[in-house]
Amino acid sequence: MAAESSKQFWKRSAKLPGSIQPVYGAQHPPLDPRLSKNFIKERSKGNSLPLKNKKASSFHEFARNTSDAWDIGDDEDEDFSSFQTLNSKVAKATAAQVLENHSKLRMKPERAQSALSEMPTNCKVIKSSSEAQLARSPACPNSLNPLPEDACMRNALHKQQSLPLRPIIPLVARISDQNASGAPPMTVREKTRLEKFRQLLSSHNTDLDELRKCSWPGVPREVRPVTWRLLSGYLPANKERRKLTLQRKREEYFGFIEQYYDSRNEEHHQDTYRQIHIDIPRTNPLIPLFQQPLVQEIFERILFIWAIRHPASGYVQGINDLVTPFFVVFLSEHVEEDVENFDVTTLSQDVLRSIEADSFWCMSKLLDGIQDNYTFAQPGIQKKVKALEELVSRIDEQVHNHFRKYEVEYLQFAFRWMNNLLMRELPLRCTIRLWDTYQSEPEGFSHFHLYVCAAFLIKWRKEILDEEDFQGLLMLLQNLPTIHWGNEEIGLLLAEAYRLKYMFADAPNHYRR
Repeated sequence: MAAESSKQFWKRSAKLPGSIQPVYGAQHPPLDPRLSKNFIKERSKGNSLPLKNKKASSFHEFARNTSDAWDIGDDEDEDFSSFQTLNSKVAKATAAQVLENHSKLRMKPERAQSALSEMPTNCKVIKSSSEAQLARSPACPNSLNPLPEDACMRNALHKQQSLPLRPIIPLVARISDQNASGAPPMTVREKTRLEKFRQLLSSHNTDLDELRKCSWPGVPREVRPVTWRLLSGYLPANKERRKLTLQRKREEYFGFIEQYYDSRNEEHHQDTYRQIHIDIPRTNPLIPLFQQPLVQEIFERILFIWAIRHPASGYVQGINDLVTPFFVVFLSEHVEEDVENFDVTTLSQDVLRSIEADSFWCMSKLLDGIQDNYTFAQPGIQKKVKALEELVSRIDEQVHNHFRKYEVEYLQFAFRWMNNLLMRELPLRCTIRLWDTYQSEPEGFSHFHLYVCAAFLIKWRKEILDEEDFQGLLMLLQNLPTIHWGNEEIGLLLAEAYRLKYMFADAPNHYRR
């Protein structure tokens, strides 16, 4: 019976071998027609009911009572198109409210005092647990422990003063490179590092070992495109051969387009192309760049050609996310300003073709190292999730036992971490910085990623231990608050991951019971 339940969870509503249902985080709300058809009606009903009728004690009970992405069902184009506009508006409105709330939390004390004095007295909507604490006053009719208004304000100000004063980072600001520490754009140290990179890249034969060493703590934006091409194995180390190699590989890719792309409407490729066509609009839906028709056509060609050239796995949902960092990095080579709102139609056809071909080949090199993540039943992901569970049980037994106590399985949250390489958990600017290091590490995407996931999980140990029911834990783990993360947070995460790797990678007995 347990085996049957596990199988149902693993391949629910899957039409193709190895396919999975889409899983969305806070930054990627699902564009599901069934969630939006009765949106207003459901909200009006929900206001008159208690928040929770019953605590969910198991994953299956939680799934039955929640509109989860696992139960999203088969996608139909006719339903999707009719509700796409409504969902887009809801997503944008939600993103705007999140940014507003985060901005208020990071105000200076005197600005916080001013904002509090301008708050309406009839507050009724509480959007987060932190707001709930601020709203427990006579001004709020649902307050549990009424306090004098001045006491409420003092508590609010104390809370604001306890927060670190950090610069506000918009959701997609400076998408290709962002430092959350508020440091100047180019320090003396950064200029020195940039000069070091330029010397390495301009040498007759680039020392790839030295380039990896320099790239581990991050690659300067100015040299990131050529550095990524070299580290991924797409370009040769010999400088004289690079131009001819680029020309040959780009011509080879567009040869594949001429040879295979017309077959997308043939019966044996229809399902693959249809799934790609559905998934592309969901790729970073809050970033305007990826909603441009021309960009979506480029992604469709890249993913379709890769799928038919790799029949062992074919296209699997989640692979579409892996194109975006390469596309943004290679686009930034031709764009001076930030790229999230850039209109790609202003670029020449030759430039667009080079960006498309380079993104295809670099993504292919990445997937060559983790293809068992996407073959039938996705055995690579299952192994990595199991390894993560064993590792966490050794490095933080309290967190591990907390999951066991509330029947949370690692597969229920870590599957997405492995399938999408944490892209659904982090802003894209952070993913690009993370991949600087992944491409510098031996087996970075396949092996080092495990330790990054472990460090990422333990990063939230306090919040995890504060949750005392299954539903709260799963909601937390699927919506971790990383919206304001930048290079500083990613650097700390990578340092902790390297420490874990140094302790456990060459000593597997350390995480065996």
